[in-house]
Amino acid sequence: MKAMGKREMARLERELVVCLTEACETAKGEIVGFSWLTHRLDPDHFPASLRITWVFEHEADKAVAVAGDAKGRMLALTGLALEQAGIALDHPAWHVRFDSEEACKKSHGGDWAKRLMGR
Repeated sequence: MKAMGKREMARLERELVVCLTEACETAKGEIVGFSWLTHRLDPDHFPASLRITWVFEHEADKAVAVAGDAKGRMLALTGLALEQAGIALDHPAWHVRFDSEEACKKSHGGDWAKRLMGR
């Protein structure tokens, strides 16, 4: 992907938020224990810096989802959101992480900003 200006990057990120929100709402109705998702990116290193984190309430729910069919569904929803936002990645799964509220509370005192910065 060629370098984008600030305005174009802001537009792309707004579109990505809309598409990921749709994926999130779909997943809430389909995947046991799934709570929310978020993304982070560094505009200067986009798209390589893009990280999408799917968050579960408990580690046990995350483990079951990642080991089963739900992982494929989350990756498919992520791919669809990226496609709808106009973001083409060679390996979208490399940009996806799975986490839990339980793990964040245990290791970062529930501070998601701190947790996501270190990942």
